[in-house]
Amino acid sequence: MATSQPLSSPTTDRIHVFWHDGMLAHDAGTGVFDSGIDPGFLDVLEKHPENSDRVRNMLSILKRGPISPYISWQSGRPALIPELLTFHTSGYVNELVEVDRNGGKMICAGTFLNPGSWDAALLAAGTALSAMKHILDGLGNIAYALVRPPGHHAQPTQADGYCFINNAGLAVQLALDSGCKKVVVIDIDVHYGNGTAEGFYCSDKVLTVSLHMNHSSWGPSHPQSGSVDELGDGDGFGYNLNVPLPNGTGDRGYEFALTELVVPTVEKFRPEMIVLVVGQDSSAFDPNGRQCLTMEGYREIGRKVRSLADKHSNGRLLIVQEGGYHVTYSAYCLHATLEGVLDLPHPLLSDPIAYYPDDEAFSIEVIGSIKQYHNDVVPFLKGT
Repeated sequence: MATSQPLSSPTTDRIHVFWHDGMLAHDAGTGVFDSGIDPGFLDVLEKHPENSDRVRNMLSILKRGPISPYISWQSGRPALIPELLTFHTSGYVNELVEVDRNGGKMICAGTFLNPGSWDAALLAAGTALSAMKHILDGLGNIAYALVRPPGHHAQPTQADGYCFINNAGLAVQLALDSGCKKVVVIDIDVHYGNGTAEGFYCSDKVLTVSLHMNHSSWGPSHPQSGSVDELGDGDGFGYNLNVPLPNGTGDRGYEFALTELVVPTVEKFRPEMIVLVVGQDSSAFDPNGRQCLTMEGYREIGRKVRSLADKHSNGRLLIVQEGGYHVTYSAYCLHATLEGVLDLPHPLLSDPIAYYPDDEAFSIEVIGSIKQYHNDVVPFLKGT
């Protein structure tokens, strides 16, 4: 894709979106939800939740929706193998290359590397790296890597949860290698960003904060529980903060969690770069999540993260796409998130599904207990 609307200097009123059509080639197949299984008694088998349609709608809403004047399009590119090795082990990368060479297979539950998938994964990784480099080179303050397959479950040594290569993790490492002393990752996907956390679990240079549904471990590919006591090891102790939220937390609960936990923690950490890992599977209508966020909830997340970037990282913010499986509503929620990041005075799009009942009382109680735990246990937060 050719780059349109080139800018000669950084700007904060425009989002630089990085995309490559080759990422549509990944096809995880059909079956009962994400199993790939045909039970033999259904006339209609659904596409795997992580299918190209979801991203096609994200792409089109940014191109033709009301936010389009604020978007500058940039082309992604495939990552090189040495770049993958900045986060992943050579043994794991070689395993993926071999699986692709042999025609593909199910790597782990729900995670299918089929013909075309590896090339798409390389494009997703390289596109995230290109977006981060764009910011590091001073060509724009806000970049969004619209990528698939997703990446935040991919650990240094294994695939997990539809993810092969950790796109955000590679981008964070690039920032560190380019001289950034502190990077914060704020992950709002409905599932724990276990792969990113694992990659920086022993580092005090990367603060990983994950707000996720309280789902615990789901098997050998996802041994991490996402609980509050997974805090990091060694120098990294206290720099992996999990916020496992009750099902149905909703807009007001997420806003409370950001205000009470995320904002003060980031302000204490004082990052030089912020990475927002977004998944619209936290929405009220996603088939893969139960967190009840609506468009307004996503707008508020965008606003708060933009404010943190303006205050701590000179406005520099990388956004990396992860989950979001309702083919229509995910696109609308993405649009709302970017409206918030732009800090627009009024919504550009109304919510097509409208109001969802929201009771934050239990979530506030849980968030308060998490905050107390962090302040008691995490060294750099004690006394906050």
